[in-house]
Formats: sequence, C-alpha cells, structure tokens
Amino acid sequence: MPAAILLALALPNENATAALAVRLAARAARGDVIALAGPLGSGKTSFARAFIRARCGPMQEVPSPTFTLVQVYDDGRDDGGPAIWHFDLFRLAAPEEAWELGIEDAFADGISLIEWPERLGALLPAERLEIGLSFAARPAARNATLTASSAWAGRLAGLGNV
Repeated sequence: MPAAILLALALPNENATAALAVRLAARAARGDVIALAGPLGSGKTSFARAFIRARCGPMQEVPSPTFTLVQVYDDGRDDGGPAIWHFDLFRLAAPEEAWELGIEDAFADGISLIEWPERLGALLPAERLEIGLSFAARPAARNATLTASSAWAGRLAGLGNV
C-alpha cells in the first residue's frame, strides 16, 4: 500500500467523480498505476470512463472490461502519449493470470487503471496512486480517499477542491 492518506474528498455526485478523474488524467504519465478500490457500484468504472475520455477524447466509447478483463485505448493527444490500459480484475482467479493480459506492458509503457486491484496481490506495484471509493449518505454521493507513493505525492497538490 502507498504511504498515508493524502486526501479525503467528498464527491457529492457523479459529476464530481468525473471532475476528479479529469484532473488526475491531466497529471498522469507513462508508467503510472492507478488502483481503483471499492465495493461493487461505488463508481470505479465511472471514474475510469471519465479519465479515459479526458485523455482520449469525449466521444471515446468506453465499455466496461468486466468480461474482457482489459481494454486498451490510444491516448488522443498529439504528442503520442501512452496507451491507457483499463483492467477490471473482478473475475481474475489468481494474480498470475494478469500476465496473460499484458499487465507488464501496461506497467512499463502505459497508464494503468485497475479496478479490483487487490486481485493482483503482490503483483500490484508499490509505486501507485490508490483511489478508494465508498458510498456516502446520499445515493449519488461518494467518498474518495487518495493514497500515493512518492511519484504521485507532488502531483496531487491542489486537488482538494474538486
């Protein structure tokens, strides 16, 4: 697990969750791993969709990789940015199965968005940003906790007002 909790955010609705994803997408770089943790329905896929659309264009179709386990997107930026790898590991039976998904390529050359990161066990890199999403009092509201390794710590400055 990365260091201590750096930020605790109240996200009043899905638009606030998307806004957080957009702001983090602007700060993400090649080799980044973003672990999206939380119970079923907590907004992990919604966050990933907003992140991918922020990097690849608003019209990008972003299906949930629940059955395929991974979807790869070309970064829509003119500078030939890294591919975005969106993993949904809910159905992963053993961490070693992630090698068959090309996860080592994602870690080395892409930006990895990983739903159900705990399924990777020891394969989950220590250098990562972990976003824990949980339900809040109102139906569409969520709470987010961001914990980060040193590679992310400086990039999170200014995210407190989503």
